[in-house]
Amino acid sequence: MDMKKRKSKKVRLKGEKFVSILIVLAIIAFPISTVLTKAILSETNIAVEKLKGEIKNQEEVNESLSMQVDELASLDKIEEIATEKGLSYNNSNIKSIHE
Repeated sequence: MDMKKRKSKKVRLKGEKFVSILIVLAIIAFPISTVLTKAILSETNIAVEKLKGEIKNQEEVNESLSMQVDELASLDKIEEIATEKGLSYNNSNIKSIHE
């Protein structure tokens, strides 16, 4: 009868408790880290799209300004401004500089 009354004790290895805690922490940490990583990635993608929009707008401004420069540098415009200022246009006095 003595044997029946004895409760069998579960034998635990030295690091078993530590390993089981690590496993539980890993099970909890993995989904949290996955969600956090996806949130950061989403934020980064939003910032990238915003910057792409700003770049597109700046390229349009640059193109517009470039067209204005070309328009103002045209020979007709130079002649017009020279005439307004009382200057004469003499083609033989013009020297072209090429880079």
